[in-house]
Amino acid sequence: MAARAGIVEQRQDRTSARLAVLGTVASGGWSAAARQSAADRVVAQGLPHGRDEYWKFTRPDGLTSAQAEPAQVFDGGDDVPLFDAVDRVKVVFVDGVFDAEASDDLELAGVRIDRLADVAAADIHWARDLYGVLEARGQSPVVRPLAALNTAYATDGLLIHVTDKVTKPIALSYEHSSETSDAILHHVVKLDAGAELTLLENGPAAARFNKVLEVDVADKATFHHVRAQGRDHERQAATHIFARLGTESVFKSFTLTANGRMTRNECVLELTGDDAVAHVAGACMGDGDFHHDDTVFVTHDAVNCESRQVFKKVLRNGATGVFQGKILVKEGAQKTDGYQISQSLLLDGDSQFLAKPELEIYADDVACSHGSTSGAIDEQALFYLRSRGVPEGRATDLLTLAFLAEAVQEIEDEGLGEEILTRVEAWLERRRG
Repeated sequence: MAARAGIVEQRQDRTSARLAVLGTVASGGWSAAARQSAADRVVAQGLPHGRDEYWKFTRPDGLTSAQAEPAQVFDGGDDVPLFDAVDRVKVVFVDGVFDAEASDDLELAGVRIDRLADVAAADIHWARDLYGVLEARGQSPVVRPLAALNTAYATDGLLIHVTDKVTKPIALSYEHSSETSDAILHHVVKLDAGAELTLLENGPAAARFNKVLEVDVADKATFHHVRAQGRDHERQAATHIFARLGTESVFKSFTLTANGRMTRNECVLELTGDDAVAHVAGACMGDGDFHHDDTVFVTHDAVNCESRQVFKKVLRNGATGVFQGKILVKEGAQKTDGYQISQSLLLDGDSQFLAKPELEIYADDVACSHGSTSGAIDEQALFYLRSRGVPEGRATDLLTLAFLAEAVQEIEDEGLGEEILTRVEAWLERRRG
């Protein structure tokens, strides 16, 4: 009892210290009620503690401390920013602050884009029916207080209303310039029936980054999402995706992570319309002081829906990878097809992969599976390549690329997939060098 009381006290103290720095919740405007409700959830739940069930593999201290720990800014070297060759609408945030001069014109056929900071004080906005709504739905059965904190205190973000098939991707570029920056961004995407959008995200964002992306995919609408987290190694991030899918809708999200001292990516998907398809995938490479956590919760609440979770992690020099994935099939969600795979490639004996796959099924006509494996480089395959004259380092890189390929293949656009693989190969070459 004394130990439990101590945990409660620690949680309360840390929560109070964090909220004291953030100050009062903004009042007035269409988002005020959602913000206050989220703030109340944070107070009631308390910020995450290492003894919480879904945080037992990941220490949340750096994500919940009152001030962000300093993170050195990486100068970028000779790297060309990812997605620069793509014809897209570019939107730049520097340490969580919108950079108008570096961004493109936000006018684009088939979509309306507003900045949260620009319209938050208005009395009426279409986002009122979505801002914080999907995040609140995602708080059960597992509480996600960092997401609630975001809804309450987000300083900016994009509100994207898609009414048609958008010809260009919208690309969010997150730049990091201050070693002590602490950014909180909240994006809302609403796709009308039959609409289609590709959203790209790239960049380290800040020393500490808390981001929420809420996506409402209406009937027969399609949402593609590709993001890359990397470069600045000392950064820490907690990101959350909350998505609701209508009838015959499609949601596909892929994340590439390279570097980063602490990254926690949560994805909560709710399939509410028949014949919906949801794919979420990730590939990460970690070296040394690296902790990467993918936590996914997919709820099937309709008939004949498909979900896929494909996650691959390459770890070396003591890096740690975590995967927690759950498929919940509710009563009546017949003919569900749920697939989940999480695998790690450990390039030395010091790294570790911690996995917690889960299935919870209340329907009897389903095809659901999950699997998780962890292992080293295939010695036979390595020997074969070396016997053909391939140097050991290069051979290891080729086998690593082959290992990650299943996750990268989840990207619908082949051109984007090839660019991602090119970046992965470059990262491997730098480490080999």
